[in-house]
Amino acid sequence: MSTDPWGRVDDDGTVYVRTADGERAVGSWKAGEPEEALAYFHRKYDELAGQVQLLEQRVKGTDLSPAQAEASILKLREAVADAHAVGDLGALSAQLDALSELVAKRREEVRAAREQARNEARAVKERIVAEAERIAEETTHWKSGGERLRQLVEEWKAAERADRVTEAALWKRLSAARTAFAKRRKAYFAGLDQQRESVRAVKEGIVEEAEELASSTDWNQTAAAYRDLMQRWKAAGRASREAEEELWARFKAAQDQFFQARSAVYAQRDASLAANATAKEQLLAEAEKILPVTDVRAARAALRSVLERWEAIGPVPRDQRDRLEGGLRRIDEAVRKAEEAEWKRSNPEARARAQSTVDQLRASIAQLEDRLAKAQAAGRAKDVREAEEAIAARRSWLEEAERTLAEFS
Repeated sequence: MSTDPWGRVDDDGTVYVRTADGERAVGSWKAGEPEEALAYFHRKYDELAGQVQLLEQRVKGTDLSPAQAEASILKLREAVADAHAVGDLGALSAQLDALSELVAKRREEVRAAREQARNEARAVKERIVAEAERIAEETTHWKSGGERLRQLVEEWKAAERADRVTEAALWKRLSAARTAFAKRRKAYFAGLDQQRESVRAVKEGIVEEAEELASSTDWNQTAAAYRDLMQRWKAAGRASREAEEELWARFKAAQDQFFQARSAVYAQRDASLAANATAKEQLLAEAEKILPVTDVRAARAALRSVLERWEAIGPVPRDQRDRLEGGLRRIDEAVRKAEEAEWKRSNPEARARAQSTVDQLRASIAQLEDRLAKAQAAGRAKDVREAEEAIAARRSWLEEAERTLAEFS
């Protein structure tokens, strides 16, 4: 009979493992010496311990979900409980218990985050309902009010869900607000015929003011006045179709006269800014060379230099401003995304742990391959077999460890 601290081989070849609950038979060995049997079942233990270690690395070093982690822990816990292996199975169980506690903590964090999201969703939808109720009670701008209510419904659909009871109560209020708005709008248009003549008179006055402003050269104040007249026009309601079309044609003609004159003046002014546009075109071409970003710090420094010179140049013609500014914003966004990606790739602690595991396994495989070569050269069949089995196991662990490391790339 052969023994070691964690197991023994009985005279009849039965192999036992020692646990806190006593001995348990894990197999039998008829083909060789008891020491070979214990070595074989120790290797089985090492494989199981490697799986536990890799799972611990994934739980601590990646964003493995609690559900996936718990499923993996349960699978390994069953494997440990029924393991046909010799080694400190209690230590593996304790290691899995610690992982279970960590996963439970993470699950609670996820639950808290979900609850926070529901609270935030409730606040968003309460804001939507409150605005809908205000529109239903107060607005007289029927078109814009109806459009805003439709937007609020889309915002509701796009928002996260609150708890079921709150969701139902708030939706009931939103539906009631939409119904109330529709009823008020219907009542308004039902009495519209009586108001059309007074609306025509109001719009006649608006048109006269617009025509008086048509030749103004006070561009900013007059443009604001036209915006105000447009708001008054919309708020006045509708006259008869014939009066509406005739008055609108006069209003638009006056407005067009003013804005066309302003555009001509602005176009002349913009022509004087052509040199600035040319300078910014050259800067934009220089900035384009930053892409693709290969050195984040150098790219940011180069872009900062471009931005400083860009601001110093001054304004450009209106018809080129959006294109030039948009081109520079696109480059700035690309540099910012590269900075974010660089930061994510440089998460030091988790990456270091994963790299350490990969390095250790590669070193172990190299040592075993050296041992295998020596055993093959010496013709030691037993040592060759043991080395091959050990290499196969560690290569399996290495594949999993490399996958974990790749998640940080």
